Amino acid sequence: MVVTKKKPMKNTNSNLKDQDPKQGTTAIDNHLTTLDSRFNQTLLNVQGMLKGRSFPGKVLITRSDPMDATILHSPGIDRSPSTGSNKYEDGTNEDQVHRSKPDASTTANQLNSSMINPVNTSLEAPRFVMSTRATDTAKLMKFTKVLGGVTVILDKLRELAWSGVPPYLRPNVWRLLLGYAPPNSDRREGGLRRKRIEYFDCVAQYYDISDNERTDEEINMLRQIAVDCPRTVPDVNFFQQVQVQKSLERILYTWAIRHPASGYVQGINDLATPFLVVFLSEHLEGNVDSWSIADLDPDKISNVEADCYWCLSKLLDGMQDHYTFAQPGIQRLVFKLKELVRRIDEPISRHMEEQGLDFLQFSFRWFNCLLIREIPFHLVTRLWDTYLAEGDALPDFLVYIFASFLLTWSEKLQKLDFQEMVMFLQHLPTQNWGDQELEMVLSRAFMWHTMFDSCPNHLV
Repeated sequence: MVVTKKKPMKNTNSNLKDQDPKQGTTAIDNHLTTLDSRFNQTLLNVQGMLKGRSFPGKVLITRSDPMDATILHSPGIDRSPSTGSNKYEDGTNEDQVHRSKPDASTTANQLNSSMINPVNTSLEAPRFVMSTRATDTAKLMKFTKVLGGVTVILDKLRELAWSGVPPYLRPNVWRLLLGYAPPNSDRREGGLRRKRIEYFDCVAQYYDISDNERTDEEINMLRQIAVDCPRTVPDVNFFQQVQVQKSLERILYTWAIRHPASGYVQGINDLATPFLVVFLSEHLEGNVDSWSIADLDPDKISNVEADCYWCLSKLLDGMQDHYTFAQPGIQRLVFKLKELVRRIDEPISRHMEEQGLDFLQFSFRWFNCLLIREIPFHLVTRLWDTYLAEGDALPDFLVYIFASFLLTWSEKLQKLDFQEMVMFLQHLPTQNWGDQELEMVLSRAFMWHTMFDSCPNHLV
C-alpha cells in the first residue's frame, strides 16, 4: 500500500487564490471527480458483496453533502421507503424477484443519481421529486395488481410488503400476510365474518363472566392485564382512553385463556397495539393522537377488536416459545445475537465483554416487545410491514435487525463504561428518528443476512 501525504488544506486554499480562475475550477472539478470515483467504487464493492462474493472488512457509505439533505427533507415531498424503492422503476420482471428487499444494483443507481453538482442543484431537485412520485405510483400499481386478483399470490405480496405498505392498504395486506383473511376474494368476507363471530363467542365464554366462575390463577392474570393496559404505549394519548384499554384487556385475557402453555406475559400487551392502530385506521382519519374511539359505531369497534385478536394469535403462533416458561425462544435468539455481533463488529463485542455487560440485560426487552418500546410509535407500523412479510422466518431475521439496531451506536458504546452503557441502551436516542434511519437499520440487516445465509451454521 502506498501512502500519499496530502498537503495541508490551508496552503492549498491560499494557492488557489493566486491561480487563474480557470485553473482553480479545474482543480476543484478534478477533486470532485476523484470523490465520485471513490464513492462509485465503494458501491461496486457492496454490490459484489451482496452477490455472494466475499469482501473483507466493513463498508460504510455516507453522504455529507448538505444539498442532498435539503432535497431529501423538502416539505411536501411524500417520500417512499428507501429500501428497494427503485426496484419498481427498473423494469425487473416481478416473477424473477425473490423478494423486494434492498437490492445492491438499484441502490447503487439511486445513490449515483444523487451525486448532484452544486452548481446545478436547482435543476436536479425537481428530477429527484418526480422520480420519488413515479416510484410511489409504480409501487401502488403493483400492490393494486396483486390485491386485485381473484386469488392473492402471497409470495408476491410478501415481496412488495417487505419494503413498506401504503398506509391505506395496510389493514388488508396485514390480514392476508398473517393468514387471517383468505387469499381467495370470494371467500374473504364470509371467512372474516365467521372468525369475528367466533371471537365474540370466546369473549362471552371467558371474559364476560363473574370472578366466582374464574380460578384464582385466572383472577390474578386478569388483574395483571388490567394493571398493564394503562401502561401500554404511555406516550400516545390514544391508548389512555378507557374504551381502548378495555378492548386491549379483552383481547389479552381471551388470548391468554386460550393459550394456557404461556398464559399472559408482560410485553404481549405491546404486540397488540400496532394491530389496533392499523385496523382502526380504516375508520378514523388524521393523527393517532387526535383519534377518539367513542366516535365509532360499536359494531365497527367489535370487528376491529376481533381482527386484532386473530392477527395477534397468528403472529404469536410462530413464536410461542418466546412466552412459555423461562421464555427459551428469546434466550436462544439473544445468544445468536451475541454471536452475530461478535462476527460483524469484534471491537464492540470485546468491549462489552470486558465491561461485563451481558446481551440479555438489554436485548431481552427488544425480543420480548419487538422494538416497540425502542423506536417512535409512528415508525412501528413500517417496521411491522417487514416483520409480517418475513412470515415464519421472522424469529431468525429478528437477530439481524437487532444487530443492525445495536451497531448503529457502535462507536458511541465503545467509549462508555458498564453503567453508562446500561443507561444508554435503556434510553436510546431514537426520539427524532424518521423513515430514513429505520430503513438504514433494515438495509443493513438484509445485507448481513445475505452474507451469512449461505452458511447456515455460522451461528451454531
